[in-house]
Amino acid sequence: MTDTGKVLYIIVCAAGPAGDVGKLVTLAQDDGWTVQIVATPNALDFIDVPALETQTGRPVRSQYRKPTEPKSPRADAIIVAPATYNTINKFAQGIADTYALGLLAEAPGLGIPVVVLPFVNSALAARKPFRHSIEILRTEGICILLGSGQFEPHAAGAGTEVIGTYPWHLALAKISIRTDS
Repeated sequence: MTDTGKVLYIIVCAAGPAGDVGKLVTLAQDDGWTVQIVATPNALDFIDVPALETQTGRPVRSQYRKPTEPKSPRADAIIVAPATYNTINKFAQGIADTYALGLLAEAPGLGIPVVVLPFVNSALAARKPFRHSIEILRTEGICILLGSGQFEPHAAGAGTEVIGTYPWHLALAKISIRTDS
């Protein structure tokens, strides 16, 4: 791994592929990123926190830090993967009721590139609130890897069948393009 000083926050949500987020960490580190994992509170039950802390050399964050705790390095880019229906809708509405959503709420205003790789089923993806949220985020410059041959929702009830094919590499490829300019 080459340390280029680039800091990538990976925001992981409580969805099937979350347990494999270490794959994205490896890809990012191989690409020269310093990785900070931020987990939504529910995602903590999906991931191996000690293994990710060993892999990244950094604490997994899920809550705001206390004033006496050291700050994490500022993100140069953010990937949200797997991104849930709930997180995507809250992000679009500017709701910042968790540490992860607070980071996402600020990112567009700070000019931090954000790539979102959803893991949602087709029933949720068909809902008008979700489609509207995707539209809102895209108008703010957020890259949503959904549709147009990028990533398609899975059939309702079939999430566990497609976990192994979750395309972590797409998110990293897109964030690399967005930060190389």
